[in-house]
Order: sequence, then structure tokens, then C-alpha cells
Amino acid sequence: MPDPLITFLKKFRDVSPDEGLIMAAAEQRSYKEGEVLLKENTIPREIFFICNGVLKITSVNDKGADVTYFFLKENQFCTILQSFQNQQPAHERIVAACDVEVMAISRVKLYELYAQRPYIEELINSIVQRRLLEKIQIRNSYMGQDAATRYRIFMEQEPELALRVPLADIASYLCITPQSLSRIRKNIR
Repeated sequence: MPDPLITFLKKFRDVSPDEGLIMAAAEQRSYKEGEVLLKENTIPREIFFICNGVLKITSVNDKGADVTYFFLKENQFCTILQSFQNQQPAHERIVAACDVEVMAISRVKLYELYAQRPYIEELINSIVQRRLLEKIQIRNSYMGQDAATRYRIFMEQEPELALRVPLADIASYLCITPQSLSRIRKNIR
């Protein structure tokens, strides 16, 4: 069975000669829903490629409530990018939003891979930048909308997430209380 990371990278560029090198840098891992991959206030030392499942980027707000900022699913890279690149503590954390399988690549191995095959750095940076722009576009689509409209937009843009992650996470992501989300869902059906 082909590796999901290699299969994904081949959508953008042929990496066949370097498959072994790429796979040697990656470690396959599984996490259960709720497990933390990166704790808040720690320096990210890995980047994750999501093979199966959903990760979320969260933080605790000034009121002590957990806030979900982003969901990332299959065929996406996940880390706290600025903290990863600058080796500074991240204010956010990365958590499994449901059971998830990832390929973890340490920063050290990633930069060794980049030194050996510079095109891989260009390839991964291009993919990550494209996804960052998509995340911003999705978040901007919610701006200025009422709660019901935000939920409708979410269901149009990411319907499969609604089936895979807890409703409390969706409510947090959409800046809606879980009770309001329940009422909105009842009214939409």
C-alpha cells in the first residue's frame, strides 16, 4: 500500500527517487481523540502530516475557556509554523480532534532532508503556504456573519468535519456556545 505522504507529495512533483529518504525521516504515529501532540508554551520540534483523522489547533483564552482556531484533516501538514521555524514557545497546542494517524517529522530530520534535497523544502513550503491562505479564506468567510450563517457556511465548506469532530469543538471554532449551536442545528433541519 502506498504511503499517504508520498502519494500526496507526488500530486505536486515527482519524488520517486527520494521516497526512501523521505520515509526514513518520518515516523508513523496514532493518537486517540483528545490526545495532545503539542503542548501550549512548548517549542514545536515536529511537523505532522495527517494520514487519517483530524487535528485541531487550540488555545486557552483569558477566561480559561478552550478555543478552537483551526481544524486540519487528511493530506495537510500541521505544526505551529512560526514557533516551529523560529524555535520559540507556541501559544497554541495541537490536539487530536478525533482518532488520528500522522507521519511525524522532527525539525532536525526535516532540515537534514532539505539540505540533501532542496526541492523538497520548496515543495513543502509551497504546500504549507497554499494551505495557510485557504485557512485564512475560510476564517474570513465567517467574519461579520451571525451564528446561524457561520454554521451554514461551515456545513457548506466542511460538511465531513461535522461528522468527525465533537460539536463542542465546532461551537468553539465558530465562536458559538454549544447551547446556541444545538438550537441552530434544530432550526436548520
